[in-house]
Amino acid sequence: MRYLLPRLLALCLIGTGCATIPPASRTFDVKAYGATGDGKTLDTDAINKAIDAANAAGGGTVLFPAGTYASYSVHLKSNVALYLDQGATLLAAEPPAEGTPGGYDLPEPNAFEAYQDFGHTHWHNSLIWGENLENVSILGPGRIFGKGLSRGQGRKDPLPGEPRPPRPPRPPANSAVGSGGDGGPATKTTPFGFPNSRDTLPAGVGNKAIALKNCRNVVFRDFTIYHGGHFGILATAVDNWTCDGLKIDTNRDGIDFDCCQNVRVSNCTVNSPNDDGICPKSSFALGYNRPTQNVTITNCQVSGYDEGSLLDGTYKRTSRRGTTGRIKCGTEANGGFKNITISNCIFEYCSGLALEEVDGGSIEDITITNLSMREICNAPIFIRLGSRLRGPNNPPVGVARRIKISNVVASDVSPDHGILIVGIPGHTIDDVSLSNILIEYRGGGTKEQAAREVPEYENEYPEPGRFGILPTYGMFARHVKGLSLDHVEVRYAQDEQRPAFFLQDVTNADFDHVKAPHAANVPTFVLKDVNGFVVLNSPGVPDTRRDQPVASEKF
Repeated sequence: MRYLLPRLLALCLIGTGCATIPPASRTFDVKAYGATGDGKTLDTDAINKAIDAANAAGGGTVLFPAGTYASYSVHLKSNVALYLDQGATLLAAEPPAEGTPGGYDLPEPNAFEAYQDFGHTHWHNSLIWGENLENVSILGPGRIFGKGLSRGQGRKDPLPGEPRPPRPPRPPANSAVGSGGDGGPATKTTPFGFPNSRDTLPAGVGNKAIALKNCRNVVFRDFTIYHGGHFGILATAVDNWTCDGLKIDTNRDGIDFDCCQNVRVSNCTVNSPNDDGICPKSSFALGYNRPTQNVTITNCQVSGYDEGSLLDGTYKRTSRRGTTGRIKCGTEANGGFKNITISNCIFEYCSGLALEEVDGGSIEDITITNLSMREICNAPIFIRLGSRLRGPNNPPVGVARRIKISNVVASDVSPDHGILIVGIPGHTIDDVSLSNILIEYRGGGTKEQAAREVPEYENEYPEPGRFGILPTYGMFARHVKGLSLDHVEVRYAQDEQRPAFFLQDVTNADFDHVKAPHAANVPTFVLKDVNGFVVLNSPGVPDTRRDQPVASEKF
């Protein structure tokens, strides 16, 4: 019977599309190559033999029938698809005991390890990896279970409910710390503190479910990742990549596409309480700047429920604060982001949308529309241009421009930050348009918070929380040129003593059909060093135009 199944693989191979049944000679059942699927025996060699056979035959589908296949590193090859059948699980095996040989492939050397953390810098120490490939696929309704993977702090990350070992100490910001594994002694110093002893892993330990580098024509469709390590998927310089219908419930990042071009992410559900859900990046791990560009993210859901509770349907919420689970461009941003479209996505019990350029690249031509958000623990919209500049040869500050966000509804939003759009002195965020947006905050801000001066934090890691509680509940915009709000409403559930909008060093701000309640004797707008300001058709605020620079004004 096991040889009958390959002949019956039909339309389901390509989702709802139409596909040809692969001939038996082009389907390679891992059990025919010695895999047991009993969840205990290591099936690594059998799986890789099946992949080698498919590749040698000029291409084919490697089939995982129902069963649990414990494995170390699986080596993808060109013109090969992995098909995880219903009931099939590819299980990341436990790493060998410390000091014992074997386990996952070694992390390959990388001359550019000083510019990003260990996880972004290596690919081979993964459950599934491929490099310099073309025409590869991972398909099917089965599951990848990263039980034996590390999230970057110790040899293995405990499953939900298991005791967690003590965390290695975090090095001070921008410190020069060592590269010893598992919190070992410092052996190397670097300007940015990488590699460091906190997340560097020893030989034999794996930290990613899937990693690809320098690949093209890739399709991921319909499978599930649970407990995926540092990355469920890390794809670096992967072009023409379709990622559709995945379900990911994991302990750190869900899907990261780094320095990738022509990417389509659709119909994916990603739950990642401790890190980002869907995350375009553009690091220096390749040794040169390469933008992430021509990317669409559509019809996706991101969340920060307790790990595992998306897949088991319990949707547990341990804490209202600190969940991540968002869609974010950054933080690694050396190559920048261009031509990005995000549409029809849901954020629930997680952080808000983040667009971050802090490493000298450009973030430009960004269109975002149709977002629904609930239980958001920080800024619902965060746009940051900063000067962390983590790269070689002292890169200049980057640019952020031509960003359009529309049709957003958000409720039960943290009162701490509001919409946060912040450049740095001498470097503005340009041409930002917000339209048809409704955000309801929890409220509760005080007069003391309204009087707070907000430091620049221009060299800091770009997170809304770094700015503290802001002196406004609706929007804080600083170092911005060309800001447009049209049919935008912000409101609060509890009394607020902070103004709705705070603008500082802003040029050409245009507010039309804006609604923003405020307490008695609390202004709607606070302007500081604003040059060119218009508000029209906004209830409770008279039509106002300021064509000359305004040093300070409240109304």
